[in-house]
Amino acid sequence: MILAAGRGVRMRPLTDTTPKSLLAAGGKPLIAWQLEKLARAGFTEAVINHAHLGHLIEAALGDGSRFGVSIRYSPEREALETAGGIAFALPLLGAQPFLVINADIYCDYDVSKLARLQLGDRLAHLVLVDNPAQHPRGDFALEAGCVRESGKPMLTFSGIGVYTPRLFGGIPPGAKVALAPILRKAMAAERVSGEHYRGRWRDIGTAERLRALDKELRGGPA
Repeated sequence: MILAAGRGVRMRPLTDTTPKSLLAAGGKPLIAWQLEKLARAGFTEAVINHAHLGHLIEAALGDGSRFGVSIRYSPEREALETAGGIAFALPLLGAQPFLVINADIYCDYDVSKLARLQLGDRLAHLVLVDNPAQHPRGDFALEAGCVRESGKPMLTFSGIGVYTPRLFGGIPPGAKVALAPILRKAMAAERVSGEHYRGRWRDIGTAERLRALDKELRGGPA
């Protein structure tokens, strides 16, 4: 699943007329980088949620065939936040664990590793990265492969994770629910694993960071 329902308020005025996931860097929309990465890793099906200007996302991406994947959409009347959006899309995602990735990041992490991941009795597996300048405090700690709410060092959640449907089972369809509290509850039960990825990762949260990524991608290989 690719999360693309965010309004992108910090990217205005760019996002007044273009969904954040369709903003371009390196000559293609942010979400296109994700779809191509998933196809190269062997994923054949993707679910994309959307809200703000969602019809433009569907028009731009179509059924996904030109990216090498089959796309289904989960439209939200208004953005349901991360956990709410995932819960709303569960009928499209099936009963097995699934990969979720934010549309507004750029990362060279090899997601094919996650296609082979076995969660066992865990509810989630998170990819964590070094804290960027705009988020120095981080989100979670990683201790012996187990993600915890606090500890040292603190790392940043990359927006890439594998989840079991059970993690979202108590969320009513259409409810607005944030992801972090759901994860923290699972962490308290020691049912969230993780890994520390030290490669290239960019959070495209502002127009300035979008321009920086564009320059970076045009100046070297993707």
